[in-house]
Amino acid sequence: MPKANTAPIKWAQRSDSLYITIALADVKEESIDLADESLKFKGKSENKDYEVDIAFLKPVDAEGSTYKILPRSVQMHVMKKEKDEEEFWPRLLKDKALEKNQVKVDWDRYVDEDEEEEGFDTSALDGGQGMGGMGGGGMGGMDMASMMAGMGGGGGMGGMPDMGRMGGMPGIGGMDGMGGVGGGGGPPQGMDMESLMKQMGDLDGGADGAEGTSDSDDDDDDDNLPDLEQS
Repeated sequence: MPKANTAPIKWAQRSDSLYITIALADVKEESIDLADESLKFKGKSENKDYEVDIAFLKPVDAEGSTYKILPRSVQMHVMKKEKDEEEFWPRLLKDKALEKNQVKVDWDRYVDEDEEEEGFDTSALDGGQGMGGMGGGGMGGMDMASMMAGMGGGGGMGGMPDMGRMGGMPGIGGMDGMGGVGGGGGPPQGMDMESLMKQMGDLDGGADGAEGTSDSDDDDDDDNLPDLEQS
């Protein structure tokens, strides 16, 4: 396997933090591991593999640091650990030779220690990922819409039946052929067919009797009506 290319780094600092930029465009498959003593990065840019493996001059606060994958670079706001000293570092890395070959000053964000008036403008990192305890990179550039699409396949609640095709609810219509509790269409358990037919016959007889009574009552009511006078 060919060795990965060394990614170029730019940096600037304030008394309480560092601003580190990995100057690679369209980074994909990134893995970022920030510890208090070091930074390790792997990723692809323009179909080439890149990596960073550096040790900081002094400890940083990995838990309080953030990063974001932007179209033209990976940008990180790394908090210094020893904030009480409020001093500028003479360089970024422990290894002077590595810093000379791999790290450049970010002149767009550079200020002299004597001229520092405010911290970095971190608006470009809004919505970025925290780096504390990632152990191999966070969510990268995944957004919420992608997460939701992955969870349900874009189809809602994954397997829930279409309520419009259920034909209503029992007692509200539909759900044909429930046939008692078992839903199989047969007689309730423990009752034979002869008993069931007898019960059904009794129900029919009762219904007919009720209808006959109703008709008779109607006839009696007609007899009691007064005759209309002939004009």
